[in-house]
Amino acid sequence: MIPEEIIEQLQSKLNVEVASQKSVHGGDINQAGKVELSSGKTLFVKWNDSAPSDMFEAESQGLKLLNSAESGIEIPSPLLVTESFLVLEWVEEGGGKSTSSLEFGKKLGRLHKSTSDYFGLDYDNYIGKLPQSNTKHSNWFDFFALERIEPQVRMGIESGKLSRPILKSVEGFYKKLGSILPTEKPALLHGDLWSGNFMFTKSGGVSIYDPAVYYGHREMDLAMTRLFGGFSANFYEGYNEQFPLSGGFDSRVSIYNLYPILVHANLFGGSYCRQAENIINRYA
Repeated sequence: MIPEEIIEQLQSKLNVEVASQKSVHGGDINQAGKVELSSGKTLFVKWNDSAPSDMFEAESQGLKLLNSAESGIEIPSPLLVTESFLVLEWVEEGGGKSTSSLEFGKKLGRLHKSTSDYFGLDYDNYIGKLPQSNTKHSNWFDFFALERIEPQVRMGIESGKLSRPILKSVEGFYKKLGSILPTEKPALLHGDLWSGNFMFTKSGGVSIYDPAVYYGHREMDLAMTRLFGGFSANFYEGYNEQFPLSGGFDSRVSIYNLYPILVHANLFGGSYCRQAENIINRYA
């Protein structure tokens, strides 16, 4: 159940009356609930008493940025944000039609056409519960190396999850990247696009949520969709119809996915640590 103090704040700050509530799945780090209002409107509430004070504000800003792209993807609107909880409009899940994946791919392509003068973001945010640095860079290689790979490798070494000799291998890894990563304009990314962070909606569209947004290379989002599966061939067909990928993308997937694998290594340890070190050593 949603804590009473959250219900009280929700009612007071939004000037609404809660008719009923129940717990729903909130992901790996947060708890969540569904709230029915006396007006008939439905809200989604997620909370975490131990969350960093700016975590939900960063998520709220990320959702607003995604929504501003006008891609056609349904982005849940933030209604109330505090240090310990976030209230969003409720998006009703649906089964998805045979053309839904194709349209999702096209809409993601439209999202990625939203660009910027830099790689990064005006503020840092989070991927899962880990801090994500978004210091701006003028080129993708520097951003990827210094703001994505380096912080996660250092974190893994400090915690003992990664072996210290991997630092030397990382230097070799960096030397190879310049000739491998294609040059493109920065694209607005979801930043954590796996199958658990999207759903087909009752209205016939698609919704994405739980973002870790920044302006980066669009292949990062596409590589992430390949990490755990859940995206159909129609999805990639729709994407390439809207915004064709550069040749050789398949050969770069493991490089891009080093970042989420390092994140998982730092969060969960285990086989993710070996997987990360194997990718680094492959290119060192």
